[in-house]
Amino acid sequence: MNVTDNPDLGPWLALFHMSFPLKVSLGLIQYFGSPSTLLSASDSELKSLGVGEKIRIVIRGYQERPARGKLHDLISKSLLWAQEPNCSLITLNDQRYPAQLKEISAPPLLLFVQGSPEVLTNPQLAVVGSRHASPAGIETARLFARQLACCGLTITSGLALGIDGSSHRGSLEVGRPTIAVMATGADQVYPRRHHELAQEIIEQGALITEFPLGTAPKPAYFPQRNRIISGLSLGVLVVEAALRSGSLITARYAVEQGREVFAMPGSVHNPTTKGCHAMIRQGAKLVETIDDILEELSLHISTASYSPTQKPELVQAETNLPSGLDLKVFELVGDEPTSVDLLVERSRLPVATLSQILMRLELDNQIANVAGGFIRNISRK
Repeated sequence: MNVTDNPDLGPWLALFHMSFPLKVSLGLIQYFGSPSTLLSASDSELKSLGVGEKIRIVIRGYQERPARGKLHDLISKSLLWAQEPNCSLITLNDQRYPAQLKEISAPPLLLFVQGSPEVLTNPQLAVVGSRHASPAGIETARLFARQLACCGLTITSGLALGIDGSSHRGSLEVGRPTIAVMATGADQVYPRRHHELAQEIIEQGALITEFPLGTAPKPAYFPQRNRIISGLSLGVLVVEAALRSGSLITARYAVEQGREVFAMPGSVHNPTTKGCHAMIRQGAKLVETIDDILEELSLHISTASYSPTQKPELVQAETNLPSGLDLKVFELVGDEPTSVDLLVERSRLPVATLSQILMRLELDNQIANVAGGFIRNISRK
């Protein structure tokens, strides 16, 4: 829809850029019915409703000078942005506004969307986790995202390093849309190293944000962003999370919003899984396979997309399975980092021979070299 087709977009943007507390703006819209009616209200009427002087001054200024000043410049900038290819502004009363998100206690007044607005109405699962995830956690997120996307769920996450980025990539790898919710303005990508990933998401899904153009990332914006990630989704899967983690904030929002919460267990020695273990103790559903998620969400997924008796096939590169001494060493490598010293002790092989075998297994993508030793490559199990 072209911005010129929505004459009410100007008042929506005006109210948005006035930056009143969100609940105040939502309450006033509920009372007046629309931003245009609200912004046309008299000062005495607003005062009788208990609207404070600071807010009334801003509204009076807009009424007196609607085509001048900083507010007008911000509105014009947003309207010009929305006329760019693949750019959309979706207001709370827009039929394209996702119904799931509208249900939360403080839905955004409007969304800046790059990509396809239609994907916002898809059944979604949020997959989130640590920015400093282990190699095993990153690979798990990617594989689960691939399989869940093949089952009809759109993967939603936060474009961050670690689990978020891997989840987006997993969905893109099987040609399915993914949604990234940003804690910046739509004209910024954070982290910068995900610029290319962001472009791929625009082509196959959507980048969305509630923050004005030009907004740089700040710590306070990420928890605010997280309520949208959970709000869009039927449930939240936490792959790896420390005890003090933004992913746990997303999970708490999910609980408040009545969404399903899933958590993946891990090693008791891995600090990035302690948050997941705490969530499981508090009632989150423990996840070992995609069926643990699909059983809870199957009513919301197209029956054509998912059958409990038929697993989706993953597209994987073929590799030669290890044999002989290579197989012996491979079987000694665990799911947690296994040190070279321990492998020498277990295999009783000379260090030089063992090193050659480990190099072959790594080149064949059977194992991965991580901090503390080697782990099995999850995608090859």
